[in-house]
Amino acid sequence: MTGFGRGAASGENFSVVVEIKTVNNRYLDIHLRLSQELVAIEMLVRRIVSGRLSRGRVDVNINLDRIGAADYEVNHALIAGHVNALREIQHEFNLGGEIDINSVARLPGALTPARDGLNDSQMAGIEEALKEALAHLELMRESEGAALAEELRVRVAKIEAEVPIIENAATGLVDAYRQRLKKRITELVARGGQVIELDAGRLAQEVAYLADRSDISEELVRLRSHLEQFRAALEEKGEVGKRLDFLLQELNREANTVLSKSTEIAIKDAALAIKAEVEKLREQAQNVE
Repeated sequence: MTGFGRGAASGENFSVVVEIKTVNNRYLDIHLRLSQELVAIEMLVRRIVSGRLSRGRVDVNINLDRIGAADYEVNHALIAGHVNALREIQHEFNLGGEIDINSVARLPGALTPARDGLNDSQMAGIEEALKEALAHLELMRESEGAALAEELRVRVAKIEAEVPIIENAATGLVDAYRQRLKKRITELVARGGQVIELDAGRLAQEVAYLADRSDISEELVRLRSHLEQFRAALEEKGEVGKRLDFLLQELNREANTVLSKSTEIAIKDAALAIKAEVEKLREQAQNVE
């Protein structure tokens, strides 16, 4: 689910701001934006975030500002190379002038803030700001999650409405097969100009075989069971996204089986409608933790 959270903390000689943004993703994918001095806490940040979130692309931006006079490190190798290059240009082209210290100081990378490491107070501040940002994020995601759950319930209700249509259409399948087979045989016999009395027992066997091949009673029982489990999962607390994914796979499998077993238009139409709703549910369920 999408969301945004911001947290801040400060101490005697620092201030820190943490911003977290999440977008939909089937798995947890954490991306950190840290300055060089914060690279050492990357594993700590990942552990805290993964302890609170289980899905989504998560962008974490941590900005630490040190308060007070700052020390700088001089990049001797970079400056020496720059100065030597300038002197070489002077010598080769017989140019005058002096090397300007201001231009050297403005050279990218010549001067960098000293990396003194993080003290205990700064570490505690970063962790405090991170947890505050996560708390704000979770509040936003909970609000979106409630709306998403309601949408999922509506789509489940649409699937449930198709099940009685399939059951009603399946009720008369045996008689329909008998009439269809008898009519077909009669047409074939009449076309050949023969007069043959149908064997009732043989006809009953063929009808029973066709009825058994197209029996979808077990699929409908499982379909209703999966729908009940899906509804129950929506009411549970904690991580249910993967369970919903599994149930939707099973719903799609049952709908496919119903399609393959039946030739009745009403049943096929209802099964296709179920598959369409399942696909929409799968897209939304990927956003559920």
